[in-house]
Amino acid sequence: MSLRLPESEFRKHPWRIHEVTQDFDVEDVWQLPGAEPLSSFPQVVEFLASYDPADSPQPVRFLWAARWKLGEWFGWDDDSDSIGARVSSLRERLPEDLRAASPRSNLFSDLPFDPLYELADEFAAEIANKTMHGVLHLGAVPAEGGLTSVQMTVLVKTNGLFGRAYMAAIKPFRYAIVYPVMIRSMTKRWALRRGE
Repeated sequence: MSLRLPESEFRKHPWRIHEVTQDFDVEDVWQLPGAEPLSSFPQVVEFLASYDPADSPQPVRFLWAARWKLGEWFGWDDDSDSIGARVSSLRERLPEDLRAASPRSNLFSDLPFDPLYELADEFAAEIANKTMHGVLHLGAVPAEGGLTSVQMTVLVKTNGLFGRAYMAAIKPFRYAIVYPVMIRSMTKRWALRRGE
């Protein structure tokens, strides 16, 4: 079962993402269920990045559809508010070695994230719209038996008062429905993929 963690659980790891997100707030930290060898981390990243909201259980599918429709009506997701338009990409802040750690280009076909970097135990991608500039971070943390589990963190830099109000408004839905249902569904899919 997934577990929502305090911000301190993210801060205590020496993740490289800390170097470029000093002006971002930690919005969510989740410990994903299961444990794998560290060598499986790239496959876990690829699996999580392949998430398609259209394949989610109905409550999550409805919330995603409502969000995209509202974004369309009110222009929240216009190109003028994206990475490289309203905000600069965090790639511009990356140290030289992280710029060289280019992530695979085939990630995120169904969600508007731009991958930032990919290491043996860490992955980061960014997104921006009218409400915020966000970062999705995945990190491998030690688990029992020499295995690792994955910690998923969302960092956000809100876009003014509107962005703060928006993030506050969707918080109950994220905690009560979106993350728990989405993570449960993905855990089942991962088990099926492994033939469990």
